[in-house]
Amino acid sequence: MTATTDPRPRHVTVNGRRVRHRVDGDGPPVVLLHGIGRTLRDFTEQHELLARGFRVHSVDLPGYGGSLPMAEPCTLPALGRFVGHYLDAVGVDQPAHLVGNSLGGAVAMRFAVTEPARVASLVLINSAGFGQEVAAVLRVLSLRPFGRLLLRPNRSFARRVERALFHDASFATEERIAYALEVARQPYTARVMLETCRDLGTFRGVRPQWREELLTEVSRLHVPTLIVWGDRDLILPAGHLDAARARLPRARTHLFTDCGHMPQIERAEEFHRLLVDFWAAAEAGDPTDEAASQRPAVTEAG
Repeated sequence: MTATTDPRPRHVTVNGRRVRHRVDGDGPPVVLLHGIGRTLRDFTEQHELLARGFRVHSVDLPGYGGSLPMAEPCTLPALGRFVGHYLDAVGVDQPAHLVGNSLGGAVAMRFAVTEPARVASLVLINSAGFGQEVAAVLRVLSLRPFGRLLLRPNRSFARRVERALFHDASFATEERIAYALEVARQPYTARVMLETCRDLGTFRGVRPQWREELLTEVSRLHVPTLIVWGDRDLILPAGHLDAARARLPRARTHLFTDCGHMPQIERAEEFHRLLVDFWAAAEAGDPTDEAASQRPAVTEAG
């Protein structure tokens, strides 16, 4: 059935806090989780494509876009709990497909290990959690006071960040740059970003302790998992996909060529087909990619 989508995000109360979300379509539930400093707009194309056959929930994580911060610091465990509270608030009472980009991937994994019965599958897009290397700008955010200085709203900085997200510069549009600046000017954005960056990393990169703990727990799950990456990612290098394959050998994997940190935007149609095919295979009982172990190692983008 073809669903009519409403492009206007709405608000729902989650644990007493206003949360912005967008819900469209009918079918199995899908939850789309964006990365650090981003919003649900990063999934606009996928939201509209997926709403043709799924009940799609795009949500601003606490402290970003139109969602108020949580009462507690914005750590990975807190964000994982938020997903459960959100599902409760919107009445999702069956296992949901979780799709997370960057930080959103780590949030999806955190929720899955806490409440695996509520997760139908995991789709991890250039996800945090598989390696130490991360863009210098995120490492600097872990330092006081440099992090707060770096987050002062600035069009030039917003332009550089948007440009770094995509291999094809044409995706770093003036509209995206202006919106990124608008998000950065929210009164709580800087605080929330700094809380998360300092929880997950240091100037040396992503902390190994939480990564090791999380991946050990995820590896024990029996949840169909798809991991994708762009080979030209400047935020989390594509070499992390090798680590993902080693730690989660049952997962299906895919590497997009000539693509940056957001395949769901830069390769929207191809990504959508991959997603739908993966879910169909999982439904049929064949969620893994048997050819994954035959692929050559990924080389990091240079």
